[in-house]
Amino acid sequence: MIDLPIKINPLILLFLIVWTYAWKGVALWKAARKSHKKWFITILILNTFAILEIIYLFIFSKRKRSKPDVEHRTNLKQI
Repeated sequence: MIDLPIKINPLILLFLIVWTYAWKGVALWKAARKSHKKWFITILILNTFAILEIIYLFIFSKRKRSKPDVEHRTNLKQI
């Protein structure tokens, strides 16, 4: 067995594993649904303790707001 210089509490290690895989799963699912291939591969390969996944979910995966339909607005003015 590897002798680590720092002893890690098994509960903390378990928490980090669950934390990381939960965020990774959500981020991978969302990247796949949005066809963000580069993000999917990056998230899949890199392990950043969920930092990259959280950044992707809260910044880069936001839906783009669509502009109001110009035709719809002109039709409302005619009414």
